[in-house]
Amino acid sequence: MSEILLLGQNFLSLFVESAPWLLLGLLVAGIMHELVPVSFLEKHMGNESLSSISKAAVIGAPLPLCSCGVIPAALGLRRSGASKPSTISFLVSTPETGVDSVSVSYALLGPLYAIVRPITAVVSAVYAGIMVRVFDSVSTDKNSGQSMPQHHEGEHSCCASEAPAPRKSDSEAHCCSSETSSHHDAAKPLFTAKTKAVLSFASGKLLEDIVVWLLIGLALAAAIKTWVPTDFLTQWGDGFLAMMIMAVIGIPMYICATASTPIAVGFLAAGLSPGAVLVFLMAGPATNVSTMGMIRQEMGNRTLLLYLFSVMSASIGFGYALNYIVQAFSLEHMINMESHLHEHGANVQVIYALCAIVLFVLIVRLAILKWRMARQHQHDHSTCCS
Repeated sequence: MSEILLLGQNFLSLFVESAPWLLLGLLVAGIMHELVPVSFLEKHMGNESLSSISKAAVIGAPLPLCSCGVIPAALGLRRSGASKPSTISFLVSTPETGVDSVSVSYALLGPLYAIVRPITAVVSAVYAGIMVRVFDSVSTDKNSGQSMPQHHEGEHSCCASEAPAPRKSDSEAHCCSSETSSHHDAAKPLFTAKTKAVLSFASGKLLEDIVVWLLIGLALAAAIKTWVPTDFLTQWGDGFLAMMIMAVIGIPMYICATASTPIAVGFLAAGLSPGAVLVFLMAGPATNVSTMGMIRQEMGNRTLLLYLFSVMSASIGFGYALNYIVQAFSLEHMINMESHLHEHGANVQVIYALCAIVLFVLIVRLAILKWRMARQHQHDHSTCCS
């Protein structure tokens, strides 16, 4: 019974500690979702140049898309004319980090991980894009040269046109509709409506995408802290074997950058090296079975193998680098090695508690809405069939 109570205390401390940062990240992510149009992404990711690959990595890094949400986004970009290297770069950087995961990393893992995670995400994404560009150039040229140029070209000419005359074509009208509506919305003083849209997305679709794995991650971190002996994970050492195990654990998992953070806290508390934990934080969100299936279907087996090799080699390389930096510059104080609630002043503790209550209410509200939708769907289905 005492172990169950300890498990609950560890879970609650992690939940309270991450709540304000998660809420902040959700808010910023919602603002970005409303201000960054998809057409902007497509414009800067249409070729195989190093500039396009780098833009894809930088653009994708802060976006509020997890390992599941990035799949339809990347698929849409690819079918809209984005090159293979740029699409792979976007696929790596986007789920590996984000404004929400950076803030939660700062709260749970310490400032060093909050700095390292976005840097490693961008660099590893550029590296993956370059690998695909160099070793998959023949198939890339075939696909980009045959399957997509007409569609992409039509979209580009439509969206780039400054002529006032309206277009007759349905495809061209669809292309320009998002840009026209965005200009129309910007011209209207609808700050309240925009604010509602930001809050609706942040507390709705985005929270729905991450909440299940977030809670699972918190539970696993609390369980590791409660029951896993400190020498269980440290027996693998801090070298290549430990990092390979973390990569193998992380690659098939369907988890986002935010939800992987509390699991990493448990690994750190169990004694795993910072570098091995970083391998999990990079490989886990960047890859999952669904992403691998999409890459194989849309871009081929060679691109999939290059994608997996790039993610694994980059994460292990950065894992070694982080271990060296921490030891060489004595940066242990910038990492939270223990998964416990930080000592805050009374006023700050009240703020953390209020944020935890708000987050809990949003999660309960989301669960009730999902339950009502399921009930309504069942009712509609039974009515239709009867």
